Amino acid sequence: MTQPRPEDMNLDELREEIEDIDREIVELIARRTYVADTVAQVKEEQDLPTTDESQEDRVMERAGENAERFEVDANLVKAIFRLLIELNKVEQRSKR
Repeated sequence: MTQPRPEDMNLDELREEIEDIDREIVELIARRTYVADTVAQVKEEQDLPTTDESQEDRVMERAGENAERFEVDANLVKAIFRLLIELNKVEQRSKR
């Protein structure tokens, strides 16, 4: 079955679609957090610093490129990724 296009949906259907998307976003954040926690464990085992600025720069660059690819405001996407990175670093520091 083909998903209807947003322009062909009524308000209730559009809101339901947003609810589905929000759920997917939260699921992806949870998945990303789980992987970041695993990275933190590896860093601790290898006695590596919590912060890796070159890796953070790469993440931010990819975020900007993906924003452009999907025609989303790059500043908004980078702000979200900066928040995700900071939250992961706080979590990593609290476990050390």
